[in-house]
Amino acid sequence: MFLIQAPQVRELTLFSAMPDALRRPQRSVWADANRGGTPTDSFLEGPVFDQAGNLYVTDIPWGRIFRIDPQGDWTLVAEYDGEPNGMKFLNADTLLITDYKNGLVQLDVASGRTTPLLARRNSESFKGVNDLVFDAAGNLYFTDQGQTGLHDPTGRLYRLGRDGRLDQLLNNIPSPNGVALSPDGKVLYLAVTRGNCVWRVPLLPDGSVAKVSQFFTSYGPSGPDGLAVDTQGRLLVANPGLGYVWVLNQRAEPVEVLRGPAGASTTNVAFGGEDRRTLYVTDSTHGHILRATLDVPGLPVHRRD
Repeated sequence: MFLIQAPQVRELTLFSAMPDALRRPQRSVWADANRGGTPTDSFLEGPVFDQAGNLYVTDIPWGRIFRIDPQGDWTLVAEYDGEPNGMKFLNADTLLITDYKNGLVQLDVASGRTTPLLARRNSESFKGVNDLVFDAAGNLYFTDQGQTGLHDPTGRLYRLGRDGRLDQLLNNIPSPNGVALSPDGKVLYLAVTRGNCVWRVPLLPDGSVAKVSQFFTSYGPSGPDGLAVDTQGRLLVANPGLGYVWVLNQRAEPVEVLRGPAGASTTNVAFGGEDRRTLYVTDSTHGHILRATLDVPGLPVHRRD
C-alpha cells in the first residue's frame, strides 16, 4: 500500500501591517466590481524585493505602490490612475506592473512616475492583466484575467519577447492569475483561480506550448493566486480562499501548508531575506504582510537588464 505523508502545517506570522494613516475605508470602482461593493481600505498584491532588501507591494483599488523596508516601515512610492496588480523589476530602477486598467506600465521608483509600456494588442484592449514573470533570456510571460471564470473561459496567457514580439500562448483559461517558471525555465506554472487549480504549461523550443495539463487541484471559495518556485523545484501556491500557502513537491503533493490567521486572504508570495529563505505573503483582506522561514531558498527572480 502506498501512503502519502500528511503535510506539515505551520502558521504564518505577521511581519508588518499597513499603518492606519494609509488606509482608505471607502467604496471604489474596483471594490464595487470585485468585492461586492464592500468598502475596501486596501488590497495588497504584487510583492517583489529590490536589491537592498526592500519589499514593494501594490494596492489595487487605490492605484498605489508602497515600499516596506526590512524593519517593516511603509513609504508611498507612487499613486496614479490605475489598478496595479503584479510587479517585477525590469531593471534596478524600474518596476514593470501588470495594471488591470492600463495594461503593462513602467514605474520609475525614484520619481514615482509611471509610463505605459503596452496598453493594447492590435488596438484591442486587454481584458485586465494580472501577473507576470521574466525568464532568464528576458522574455516576459503575463496573464490577462479580466472577469473570466468557468462561465467565460477566455482568459489569456501572453509572451512578450525581448525583441518586442507579442504572442498569445493560451486563450481558454477560466481566470488566469499567478505565473512562475521551473528552475530550468522549460515549464510555466499557471494559477487558474476560478478553476481552483494550477496548470502545467510546457514551453517548447520553437516558442509554442503543447500538452498543457492540470498539475494541482485545490478546493474552497477562491482558488490559487500567486505562485513562486524554490531551488528544489517545489511550487508554492497562495490560496486566498483558504488562507493557505501550499508547498508542493514535483508530484504536486503538499509537503507543507503555511496557514494564515482566521479570515486571511493569502494572495501573493515572494522570497526575501539575504538567503531568500523567508517567504513573504500578502494578506489582502487585512492589509498585512505575513512571513515564514523555509528550509529551501527561493529561486532568484529574473529581470530584463
